[in-house]
Amino acid sequence: MTTVPVVLSAFRRGEWRTSLDRAPLPGPPGRELALVPEIVADADRRWWDSTLPSLPHLTGRRELLLTALELFAHGTVTVGGIGEQSAADFRTALWESAGLPGPLVDRWCAMLRDRVATKDEAPEPDGRLALVALPGNTFTCLESVCDQAERSAGVWLRPSRREPLSAARLVAALLAAGWPPARLGLYPSEQHALPGLLRLTDRQVVYGGAGLAATVGTPGGAPSLTLHGPGRGCALVPPEMPVDEAVAWLLPLVAADSGRFCSNVRTVVCEKPGAAEQLALALAAALDALPPDGPWPLTAFRDPAAADHATRTIRDRLHPDDRVLTRRPPIQVGAAGDVYVLPHLTLLAGHFTGDDPSHPLIGHEVPFPSAAVLSASPEAARAVTAASLFVYRPAKRGPA
Repeated sequence: MTTVPVVLSAFRRGEWRTSLDRAPLPGPPGRELALVPEIVADADRRWWDSTLPSLPHLTGRRELLLTALELFAHGTVTVGGIGEQSAADFRTALWESAGLPGPLVDRWCAMLRDRVATKDEAPEPDGRLALVALPGNTFTCLESVCDQAERSAGVWLRPSRREPLSAARLVAALLAAGWPPARLGLYPSEQHALPGLLRLTDRQVVYGGAGLAATVGTPGGAPSLTLHGPGRGCALVPPEMPVDEAVAWLLPLVAADSGRFCSNVRTVVCEKPGAAEQLALALAAALDALPPDGPWPLTAFRDPAAADHATRTIRDRLHPDDRVLTRRPPIQVGAAGDVYVLPHLTLLAGHFTGDDPSHPLIGHEVPFPSAAVLSASPEAARAVTAASLFVYRPAKRGPA
């Protein structure tokens, strides 16, 4: 007996549509994602240009967005190819496919709604078609979809192949809240199709790591493109700060949100000579004490090879005298077979000086809690912070 696959649909020209071009969804077998070829997207842009003049004016956008985000978090919506999806169904699907635990989904849903609810008043909407290319590490970046929906005539979402479910659910929630279907698009695609989507749209927001940044970035930047690349988050520990206070301050900066945010701390800089090792040992012990399902739950890797690759990117960057101080095995398999990468804490050898400190683990981002502790002169510390988008200091308890 042949099993008919469940195909998560694209959303084009105001309708959910499937495609002969498909890719397997992460998680249980028998689930696929409909892909939109570039030639189809090109025709859809022409359809959009002919449709836009006849669309009625859209008012009350902020209210519609907040209604949609309430449905996204707690409601039942109809997702193309899946059908009716409750909030519990959504959480189950995210756990099965992306390894996102329910408490983390709850937290991210609340963060997403709060960010939109507290935004300043949006500018007067223009006539542009926007594209938001989303990452697979967190769906809080759907905030950019809401931002573009509020200021643009239309918005196309390009979900990550690793986690397209949240983008599809947001489209379904927006439709249920009353957002005009013609003003929305969900365009899953192959990686090589992204430049074409950038070309077809008028304003673009793209999330990705250093590799993607190199692919879509242009010298001097494109005026219509906003690129969210690596955050290289770092924390500066002042000489007078006691070790126990420093650990209590650093622990959530490293471990919260399963270490998946670009704002998570990846580098801890000690400006007091000789203090780095003591702090690193204490922070490593605190990270070792965190269970996968504790107050800062970890995400599960559905691909064991991806888990091994993620840890290997740390091992491969170690210099001869560097030390990984966390003592647990790097990968843990739970009773149900769930694969977790446990937090990593590395002490970089030596004392960094000068205005160009160089080490491949400074700012290195991985999809789990991981940080490198180093000792640095004031000049070297300034150089580290200059390369970071998120800089934390205890006095402010937040990014500088």
